[in-house]
Formats: sequence, structure tokens, C-alpha cells
Amino acid sequence: MSETRTDVLGTGWSFPVAVDARGRVALARRERDIEEAILVILLTAKGQRVMRPEFGCGIHDLVFAPNDATTAGLAIYYVEEALAMWEPRIRVLDVSAAPDPSAPERLLIEIKYEVKATYDRRALVFPFYRIPGE
Repeated sequence: MSETRTDVLGTGWSFPVAVDARGRVALARRERDIEEAILVILLTAKGQRVMRPEFGCGIHDLVFAPNDATTAGLAIYYVEEALAMWEPRIRVLDVSAAPDPSAPERLLIEIKYEVKATYDRRALVFPFYRIPGE
């Protein structure tokens, strides 16, 4: 594969931020950078970043919602909306959500996506934790 094609995937600070063996900020490259960017988007609540209040995902509004089909549908909508807005390097193919059978307070969100530059198809499972008993 040509080097210029994978260069568009980018390089950024690793998430969580860490220091490498040389004492510099550790970096994530290519597909790993995309996966970490997805996590940053999903873990950031809208309004959390002062200078960019629209950045993030509305999924955090569901933290007190019951773990049912309505909540799963809203979670899917919020994830699709956030990734379409904030991660232009991917094409979201499918998002599904279902309660975790082993932990009733957790909603498992599976994201299937394609890296636009390489047509590489990938999947990521994002565990969303609700407040138990709500």
C-alpha cells in the first residue's frame, strides 16, 4: 500500500495520554489513532469542552435511563450522529446496542466502520455504563 494513502489516517497523542520510552508524549498512528479518536468522541459529553461545546456524544444523557430498547435506540442514534460529525476518516457501517447479559447496568454498543482511505473494515465494542437501579 502506498505510504501517502496511509498518511491521511494521521498520528495523534495516544489515549489515555502517556509518555513513551524517550520521555515524550506517546503517539498513536494510523488505525490505532482512529480507534482512539472514536473513544475520545464517545467518552466526551457534549458541553464538556469549554471552547468546543458541541464536541462529543449525547449518549451521556442516558446515564440514568432504563436499560431497555428505547435507551438502546437512542444510544445508537447518538453514536451515529457523533461519529458522522467528528470522525471524517471513517464510514459508519452499522451500530447496534444491547444490554450486557452479565452486567445489567451496562449497555454494549458495537460499532462497525470502514476506514475511508484504506477500505479496512473494523469493529469496536464500547461499553456504556448506566447508574444501576435507575
